Amino acid sequence: MSPATRRSRPVIDATLVERLETLAGAAIARLPDVAYPLVSKLTSAKLLAPTRLPPDAVTIGSEVLYHDHHAVRDLRVTLAWPEQADISRGYVSVLTPVGAALLGLSVGDRFQWETRAGQRRGLTVLQVTPEQSPPVTASAPLQPKGP
Repeated sequence: MSPATRRSRPVIDATLVERLETLAGAAIARLPDVAYPLVSKLTSAKLLAPTRLPPDAVTIGSEVLYHDHHAVRDLRVTLAWPEQADISRGYVSVLTPVGAALLGLSVGDRFQWETRAGQRRGLTVLQVTPEQSPPVTASAPLQPKGP
C-alpha cells in the first residue's frame, strides 16, 4: 500500500494496539500485503483512549459507509476482528486490505493503495456509525439476556 491521501492522521483506540500488533506480526509471513500496511498505520497513528476517540473514527466494531473509487459504488461494512469476519453479513476483517485501509480513518478521509496486480484502488469514508455488535461465531456463543 502506498501512503494515504488524507485530511488527518489516523486515530486508533490505544487499548486495541497490542492485539493489532500481534495480529500483524502473526500475519507477516502469509499476508505481507496486509500485515506491513497495518504495522505502518499503527506506527503513524495517533493513539487515543477509547473515551477520547472521535465518534466518526473507524475502529473495530464501527459500521462504515465508504465509496469504492475502483468499483464506483458505495459499500457498507462493519470492521471486525478476523474471527468475527463474515463478508456475507458485511463484517470485514481488519486483516484484509480494505479493513486495514479503513482502520483509523474518519468521515471525509481518503485512502489509496496499489494491489499485487498493480491496480490503483481508493476509497473515501462517507459515514461511520460507532460500535456495532459483532456477529455470533462458534468461538463466541450466544449469551442469555436478563438476570
